[in-house]
Amino acid sequence: MRTVRRLLYRDILSSFALVMAGFLALFFFVDFIDDLDRFQRLGLGVGLALWSCVLKLPGRFYELMPIAVLIGTIFSLARLAQSSEFTILRTGGLGPQRALALLSTLALGFAVLAFVVGDFVNPWADKQAQLLKSSPTGVSNSAGAWMKDRDGDFSYAVHVGRARTNGTMEDVLVYEFDAKGAMATRLTAKNATVDASGRWQMNDVSLMQWSRARTPLSAPAAAAPQPKDPAAPQDKLSDNPTVREILLPSFTWQSQLPSGVVSAAVQPTWNMSTLELYRYTRHLSSQEQSSAQPEIQFWRKAFYPFACMVMVALALPFAYLHFRSGGISVKVFGGIMLGISFVVLNAITGHLGLLRDWTPWLVASAPSLFYLGISMAAFYWLVRYR
Repeated sequence: MRTVRRLLYRDILSSFALVMAGFLALFFFVDFIDDLDRFQRLGLGVGLALWSCVLKLPGRFYELMPIAVLIGTIFSLARLAQSSEFTILRTGGLGPQRALALLSTLALGFAVLAFVVGDFVNPWADKQAQLLKSSPTGVSNSAGAWMKDRDGDFSYAVHVGRARTNGTMEDVLVYEFDAKGAMATRLTAKNATVDASGRWQMNDVSLMQWSRARTPLSAPAAAAPQPKDPAAPQDKLSDNPTVREILLPSFTWQSQLPSGVVSAAVQPTWNMSTLELYRYTRHLSSQEQSSAQPEIQFWRKAFYPFACMVMVALALPFAYLHFRSGGISVKVFGGIMLGISFVVLNAITGHLGLLRDWTPWLVASAPSLFYLGISMAAFYWLVRYR
């Protein structure tokens, strides 16, 4: 059995590597043509454009892995079946259960590889690519984001205009509401940083208070001594005695928004790790915000390694199909169509689940479970009746 395992694993892995190398080379060329003009306009040169395309390869590898696993496994098993090697293995004692068990171990290895690339390699490479693209200005491509926080009876709406690659956030806006929902304080800051405990350190702060009552956001400013130096914080009373504006060079705010949640809010969800998505969805749920889209993304990412196992199971019935001519080409073409249909179905169910408000984990697992059922039904029919 060790010899059979070595034969199957070596052949399938070599076919997978060949298919993946072809896909990566194609996408690398397309990405390079797309980035070349942009990097030349920024004055970064061809070398950095090449490096940017290299940093995109882990993401491409992660996206293409289920299709590459399916096509590579089908190609390997079809070649073994056409040369009658798989038939010899079957007559030598490789029954359906043993074949399924051997491929399940290999499929588990593919799933672990997909998890490592998707949760560790790809997020790191994507951050490095953002640093490279934003090196002339220091501003990342992340768009602004709204977040929600709560401190006892007070609630907060926080907006970040844009984020820099060094973790600094610019154009910060915070609205504080009291227990009745009335606005108590508005805070604007030119830039801010936040640590893992949720402590925000803001610079060039303007506090607009609508009430003399001390609130969690304005209490430190209200307790500050009255300035005598023009360079010190200024407290300006407006014509309305219930409204005042306080200018501060720096301000510290303890919130329930740690750096992980903030970074998850300002960056796209597709390049986040599973743990970051989980923390972000838990925060949205605790703040009674809509979390349908990040929850679907979280479950899709959690079930994505399982899709590689499904692709191996879907390829196994092809080893029991026999064609007199054109066997490999027909099977590989069928594998490509199956892979494309899986990607399309996965995208359609995600959008439908978001529109129809379906259960996120069911939406994410439905395509994989559907194709797993098809593969097991085809495997049983071929083994039982063919």
